[in-house]
Amino acid sequence: MMQLSMTGEYAVRTMIHLAGLPSGGLAQISVISKEWAIPEGFLRKIVAQLSKDGLIRSQRGAGGGIQLSKPAETMTLLDVIEAVEGKVFLNKCLIAEGTCHLDLTCAVHVVWCDAQKSLQEILTRKSLAELASGPRIARSMESIRSLA
Repeated sequence: MMQLSMTGEYAVRTMIHLAGLPSGGLAQISVISKEWAIPEGFLRKIVAQLSKDGLIRSQRGAGGGIQLSKPAETMTLLDVIEAVEGKVFLNKCLIAEGTCHLDLTCAVHVVWCDAQKSLQEILTRKSLAELASGPRIARSMESIRSLA
């Protein structure tokens, strides 16, 4: 069964949180952890992965925190998921030509290719900025801003 891991789920929650902040806004990992029910130690590891992949940057010290490294309008769910999970493939035959000895003669290979393309299109359809501006996210972000 193909399923997004908790690492991927928590990375998406974190990036949507950051996308909901004012441009250039910083967030503390402890606040994200509490707001989105993510174990803080686990979140720190995820933040390190997102930073290594260039999606976020961190500032240490008083007044520090984490923030998006580029505009939320330019990032998608696929960017986030692939940063922490690696490339997403529905079937091993899609990883590379020749991975499966049947890929050139398999009747269902074309279906897997179409499904893979559709999944990628869906995951890139909306930017993080669009996702962060949804009504449910807006309510959560208002409660966070009131704490500041």
